[in-house]
Amino acid sequence: MKPTEKTMSGAEIFFEALKREKVEYIFGYPGGANIKIYEQLYDIDHLTHILTRHEQGATHAADAYARATGKTGVALVTSGPGATNTVTGIATAYMDSSPLVVFTGQVQSHLIGNDAFQEADIIGITRPITKHNFLVRDIRELASTIRKAFYLANTGRPGPVVVDLPKDIIAAETTFEYPDTVDIRGYKPNYHGHHNQIKKAAEAVRNAKRPLFYVGGGVIMSNGSEELRVLADEHGIPVTMTLQGLGAYPGDKPLSLGMLGMHGTYWANRATGQCDLLVALGARFDDRVTGKLDTFAKNAYKIHVDIDPSAIDKNIVVDLPIVGDVKHILAGIAAELSGEELDFTEWRAQIDEWRAECPLSYEKADGKLRIPHIIERISEITKGNAVVTTDVGQHQMWTAQYYDFVNPRSLISSGGLGTMGFGLPAALGAAFGVKDRPIVNINGDGGWQMNIQELVTVKHHNLPIKMIVLNNSFLGMVRQWQELFHKEKYSFTDLESSNPDFVAIAEAFGIPSFSTGDVGEVDELLDKAFNKIDGPVFIEFKVEKEDMVFPMVPAGASVSEMIMERLNPKRMV
Repeated sequence: MKPTEKTMSGAEIFFEALKREKVEYIFGYPGGANIKIYEQLYDIDHLTHILTRHEQGATHAADAYARATGKTGVALVTSGPGATNTVTGIATAYMDSSPLVVFTGQVQSHLIGNDAFQEADIIGITRPITKHNFLVRDIRELASTIRKAFYLANTGRPGPVVVDLPKDIIAAETTFEYPDTVDIRGYKPNYHGHHNQIKKAAEAVRNAKRPLFYVGGGVIMSNGSEELRVLADEHGIPVTMTLQGLGAYPGDKPLSLGMLGMHGTYWANRATGQCDLLVALGARFDDRVTGKLDTFAKNAYKIHVDIDPSAIDKNIVVDLPIVGDVKHILAGIAAELSGEELDFTEWRAQIDEWRAECPLSYEKADGKLRIPHIIERISEITKGNAVVTTDVGQHQMWTAQYYDFVNPRSLISSGGLGTMGFGLPAALGAAFGVKDRPIVNINGDGGWQMNIQELVTVKHHNLPIKMIVLNNSFLGMVRQWQELFHKEKYSFTDLESSNPDFVAIAEAFGIPSFSTGDVGEVDELLDKAFNKIDGPVFIEFKVEKEDMVFPMVPAGASVSEMIMERLNPKRMV
């Protein structure tokens, strides 16, 4: 593209570049180092800036916006503490392969390395947790750097990119030139996969007796959910999903085995152990899935499809690697098998036996308020069609087990990093990206307090987020581990004496708020939240304190070694 004849400041170039990238929202917070960008923003009308109340909140919101829409999320912060406050959010996006561009202000170029006021080496700090990062040293490279940042963030295996903008670069001027294409040496994602490998994969499915699709978030990122559904349905192949893969295949269909792994369903883990063909699709054989590596799907022929070649053979050595985009490769396998009648009836019958042998269950007869009941009711009310954000812990696992996700991009949760404080800012980011589906934040009382300041942002924009805090007055998952594996020494996990009045806090932000510990009031409050109040609603459910998530695979154990109930019956609630 030819450069403009008129010179533009770095701040003007910044917004013109975002316009070319079709950016709709920026989540950010102003400061001294990026003040010139905010001065320019005052006159910008082609995008909307969302002022969060903490830079971590901005980064999580941008990340969730990306996960909910498939577009690239954008955050804008100042230098020093503004930049370092984004680190947890960047690492969260990196672990879960979310497309994110974070623009950080920086001190003037000649001050870099001099310990200037609000200086931090954000390039060095974020190098291990970004797909790439840039420090812009020359105003003439600003536009092309932004172009590269967006290209890198949302191609191949997505991930976060940081662009550090010194104050003098933002103020400097040059002619504007935005590249039509990007060519980065050594970065050439392979989308289509090798045809011979695809044929071999189809042949392996054809010859299998007990095939299983093991589906990760890569299927959703590649927009390959429909290809997966067609292939699985046409040939009757069971599907199990990781936490990030939930919704890639409809959770209410018989072929769905739900989540596998540490807190996966009994039948998904049994199927993984007994399958003779495991087809991993956009998944990375995470330790929470595999358990003890040398026992995972031990007798299965393993196929691994992933766009990132470095993910293949990283944790599990596979028999057939296919590097490429999952969507294209699923379509290729389906084409190879089109019209063939494959019979896996016996295999599905065996899985159904396991399903009946040990279904997900919780105590219902004692009249006590339990988290699985609340999540089941939310799933039924929203018909599995909500965008659900969670924090991290027991409620996250119960959500994965008891909410039937029927669509992709429905569960937004921190998987790889396990970031407490993610759920609330994630919900507000999702709410800006998705306007035609309910937005639900399911949280625990511990994680809820970590970014509670974003209630300001939720209320200011009157976002229709239904915020559910499941208050067991414990750091529940840590407490569960302490009971099972650490001699019941509940060291600093009991929050009952220190938790604040959550309803009073939410009401102070002007949000309609409710609280109950009565199972008989659950439906009434959920009906009020989802059907009678248009804007944000907060509900605290005071649930049983000592309930635990089962099944559970102990750390380092084989997935066949599932704990199905409390080890000490006397601890039963």
